[in-house]
Order: sequence, then C-alpha cells, then structure tokens
Amino acid sequence: MINKLEITGIHTDASADIKKYITKKIAKLDSYMPRHARKSAHADVKLKEAKSKDKNEATCEVILYVPGETITAKETTLNMYAAIDIVEQKLRVQLKRYKDKSLPKKAKSEKKVRKFLAKLVPKKSDV
Repeated sequence: MINKLEITGIHTDASADIKKYITKKIAKLDSYMPRHARKSAHADVKLKEAKSKDKNEATCEVILYVPGETITAKETTLNMYAAIDIVEQKLRVQLKRYKDKSLPKKAKSEKKVRKFLAKLVPKKSDV
C-alpha cells in the first residue's frame, strides 16, 4: 500500500465516502509498481468541483511520487467517482511503463524470451 496518501479538496469538502473510495483505488496501484518503489511512494490527490448554472464539473488530479519520477494524471468529468476511475486507469498505464523502464536489462530480456516462446508453443486447446 502507498505509505502516504494526502487528499485535498479545492473549493469542496471531500466526504468520507469519497476518501474511502480514493484510498481503495490508489491502494490497488501498489501491485503495478516495482517492489523497490512501493516503500517510498506517496500520492497527493486534489479534488475540485465547479458548479455553474449550465454544468457541474468534477476534477480529480493525482500526483504520484515514485523514486526517480513523478507521475501525474488529471481528469474532469460530470461525476467525481467517474473522474477517480479514469485517473486510476491512466496511472495504471503510466506505472506499467515506469515498471518496464526500471527493470534491469536481464529481466527485460527474459520477459521478451518468454513472450516469444509463448507464440511458438501451441496452447493445449490448439492441440
């Protein structure tokens, strides 16, 4: 689990339900990080709601600090929960890229070999 999670509401108060939802979603991201980054990673979550006569907008921005890099994702939608879900998906993709970049060369080459061999060896259902 991410050690430090700071949730800030800008022009809005973050309810207990939203804080619980964010904590659950951000905790899932832990499995997409390399093991060495899990202990020192921390996140800042900024929530903003803008209400006008024409439309309501909910913005969620997450800044994830991992060793050697800062990963940011931001989304604006009509619903705060939807914005959180989309930001989580964006962070998941960026963390996969970060994890591949931080792997040692030996692990990268082993991963490529396994992928290549999986194409060559037929599956049991194909036989």
